[in-house]
Amino acid sequence: MVSFTSIFTALAAAATVVASPLELALRGIQPGQGTHDGYFYSYWTDGQGSVDYNNGPRGSYKVSWRNVGNWVGGKGWNPGPSRTVAYNGTWNNYNVNSCMCLLLSDSFVLSHALTDINIDLALYGWTVNPLVEYYIVEAYGTYNPSAGTTKFRTLQSDGGTYDVYRTRRVNQPSIQGTATFDQYWSVRQVKRVGGTISVQNHFDAWTASGLKLGSWNYMIMATEGYGSTGSAEIEVREVR
Repeated sequence: MVSFTSIFTALAAAATVVASPLELALRGIQPGQGTHDGYFYSYWTDGQGSVDYNNGPRGSYKVSWRNVGNWVGGKGWNPGPSRTVAYNGTWNNYNVNSCMCLLLSDSFVLSHALTDINIDLALYGWTVNPLVEYYIVEAYGTYNPSAGTTKFRTLQSDGGTYDVYRTRRVNQPSIQGTATFDQYWSVRQVKRVGGTISVQNHFDAWTASGLKLGSWNYMIMATEGYGSTGSAEIEVREVR
């Protein structure tokens, strides 16, 4: 754990708190991957801003972040083959440029306030041979994360309609270092937060569209923040 300090300066007879450059510090556990209470976790940051990420019991974790460039983390499984996933929790966003992946409670309905910010909720994972990054997006704000991609089809799953897309990332960070790889997307047309995701339905739709998946790497419920400040506390589990 690395702490950060504040500089207290008196101006006009009033005390103000000024964040030092050490606000870039990491709190909570350090970035990396591992297992915790029976679940795989992954946590990465580009080092800008501060992130306080902590694993909780079972498939839960709690995180807050401030003025970050980009960070992503969460709990799930490795390897991450097909399964039915349920999730719940809470989340708070304070800036317009944040992304949260598969959070919030089953009873939460997206409000007008949430639809006016750039967020998305997605089951997130990777395969290798071929190297593929994938998202099953349950909700997003004013910016559709699949914008500018190639649409292949729609599918019905878990009470909703999803659009299937593909995009190509060139010389970008990946689980194998800087690489060129495809991203596969299923984006829910009517946004929701909370419930279950039948992952195999999406894998089947991608395969039927000619979007080849490789060997399973990890699959997590990942909170991602970019250019933002926010917090989340979630729990994920497999439905058997």
